[in-house]
Amino acid sequence: MANEATLMWETEVPIPFTVADGTGIEKGTLLKLTDPMTAIAHSGDEDPICGIAAEEKIANDGRTKIGVYMGGIFKMTTSAAVTIGQSVAASATANKVKAADATCINSKVVGIALGASGGDAETILVKLMPGSANNNAYA
Repeated sequence: MANEATLMWETEVPIPFTVADGTGIEKGTLLKLTDPMTAIAHSGDEDPICGIAAEEKIANDGRTKIGVYMGGIFKMTTSAAVTIGQSVAASATANKVKAADATCINSKVVGIALGASGGDAETILVKLMPGSANNNAYA
């Protein structure tokens, strides 16, 4: 998989979320929140994010739960320039983050940039904090 998030420091244990048995999800996938405590792979700009897949889920393996990180420090790939300390949101490209703008609030926020990037396809450290309020005041 391209652009998967890589766990650098675990600060919280993964939480079990429901997934469809027929769905395959790779470890490090940015996950979108759908129904209560249900996750699918992120697929769109500013999707509501629940966390990052802590393990691989193989399609049709009979499992309907997956461990999801809702906290931690991850190496993530950017889709555009990001400033250190700025909130980041899911971009339109799978598993990439972008700078959150003023309209990106609550569940659309992935976390806080602990590094800066100059543009697309660069990696930065992100403090995973899905659902946190947009705090662009740091930037």
